[in-house]
Amino acid sequence: MTDDHPRDELELRGLSTSYAAAVDFRDGVRFAALFVEGGELVVPDYPTDFRPVITRSGHEQLELIPRALEHYRCTFHQMSNHEYSIDGDAANGTVRCVAHHLTASDPTTPSGSSEPSSVGSDFIWYIRYSDDYRRVDNRWKFARRSVHLQWVEERPVLRMAPVRH
Repeated sequence: MTDDHPRDELELRGLSTSYAAAVDFRDGVRFAALFVEGGELVVPDYPTDFRPVITRSGHEQLELIPRALEHYRCTFHQMSNHEYSIDGDAANGTVRCVAHHLTASDPTTPSGSSEPSSVGSDFIWYIRYSDDYRRVDNRWKFARRSVHLQWVEERPVLRMAPVRH
């Protein structure tokens, strides 16, 4: 019997990376496919509550999640600090994320200005994901992902490249 945990951990990291890409590229179909049938995403009711209190379940509801971020010009989710406990075809884990949410209406600095001015804001969410995973057809998927918002920062955006999805 071989120890497949290193391979499993690599696949679970890939799952989180795919989650970030699906959100950032607003790909609802790809996003929902990362979850088991009936899988759940539990998110905070920001700015009222930082705890995960709103549950979205099933592929139909999950496909809508990336579109819910369309009021941001773009997002950039960076995953890190992955920790897993694997038991056969089930696992749980914790993943950290720094998620940038940019609002900007004009990607240029106003002409004639001697000082850089802000063209928008970057709302930075510091997140701890608490995950339950299940292996289905030899692929790891989310059974449940809970989004624990730790804190939020706001920073000015001085310049911004055109958005490409």
